Amino acid sequence: MNTTHIIGVFDSKSDLLAGIEGARSKNFIIDEIYTPYPVMEAIDALKRKSRFTIAAFVIGFLAVVGVLSFLYWTSVIDWPINYGGKPTNAFPSFIIITLVLTILSVTLGSLFIFSLRARIYPGKKYFLPDERSTDDKFIMLFDKNTSGAGFEAISSVLKASGASEVYEKEF
Repeated sequence: MNTTHIIGVFDSKSDLLAGIEGARSKNFIIDEIYTPYPVMEAIDALKRKSRFTIAAFVIGFLAVVGVLSFLYWTSVIDWPINYGGKPTNAFPSFIIITLVLTILSVTLGSLFIFSLRARIYPGKKYFLPDERSTDDKFIMLFDKNTSGAGFEAISSVLKASGASEVYEKEF
């Protein structure tokens, strides 16, 4: 199903930030922004919070518990070996492998969760509303159905904030 989007094109980061503030002051719902490089101020201005750090912490905690449980089970319960009278539950020897496997688990788990959240999968068609966002333009995207206003209202706010171009496009 194709929907109509309103696209605002900005020449600089400061114009984009002014456009975000202008759109938020009028309670317009910004669907997405596309920039040629990461703009942390824009993410902060959109006031979107990510639960990605919580997911990474949970993955890390589960990895630590799982790795320590596996190491304890293999060296103490399932196959205890007595090396010169040393105790089978030598916890300090578990620390390095636990750290390495926790880092590996958090990395792979975060990659998997990010791919699910961003709906990235092999063979997916790449979506880019305006190809100039990979060069030097900053793009602000509004869904016309859910933005909270029509083309004229959004266009006037974006033009007043420094947009070089505002147009409609259907994808």
